[in-house]
Amino acid sequence: MNNIDKFFTRDASTFAGAYLKYLSSVLGAIDVKEIEQFIQTLLDARERGATIFFIGNGGSAATASHFANDLGIGTNCYDKPFRVISLTDNQAIITAIGNDFGYLDIFSRQLQVLGKPGDVLVAISASGNSPNLLRAFDYARTADIKTVAITAFDGGKMKTVADEGIHVPTAPKEYGPAEDAHMVLDHLVGAYLMRVVKLA
Repeated sequence: MNNIDKFFTRDASTFAGAYLKYLSSVLGAIDVKEIEQFIQTLLDARERGATIFFIGNGGSAATASHFANDLGIGTNCYDKPFRVISLTDNQAIITAIGNDFGYLDIFSRQLQVLGKPGDVLVAISASGNSPNLLRAFDYARTADIKTVAITAFDGGKMKTVADEGIHVPTAPKEYGPAEDAHMVLDHLVGAYLMRVVKLA
């Protein structure tokens, strides 16, 4: 039984208070040094003109899109932009690859076309065990593309194979708090970057 099941009650206001309290504890347990390292990786990619790719499935696909929007456009940095692409966004490409080669390849094959040495691949996954994300990490290693895992639960395999990452410590199957925290990371990182680039 995960924490949400434990504090669930039919009283909605009590449940809401317990959920928010638990989410606050999850956020407080994130290692800020991992966030700092991720920010440095993004700034380094910007400095070199490298591309930052985001990938994920389901709710994490939406977070990948949101990250790409907030970093690429939300930072309002056009003279030296963050070159960001979410590989979750082109349905024609995703369905073509899925139909012709299989769902496992929907991200790795896009990387084969778009990626180059020195780029950065950021995968978002609560479980850290999504096979198509791991397949993309496998390709990235062969192509000299840096890998970043944004995970939850116990981090899964992705946490162990990534070059770096940010781990959100939740119990298994706590998708809500995990994905809530991932979106907070998006807005935290975006808020920092949009300000720090003005000081450069």
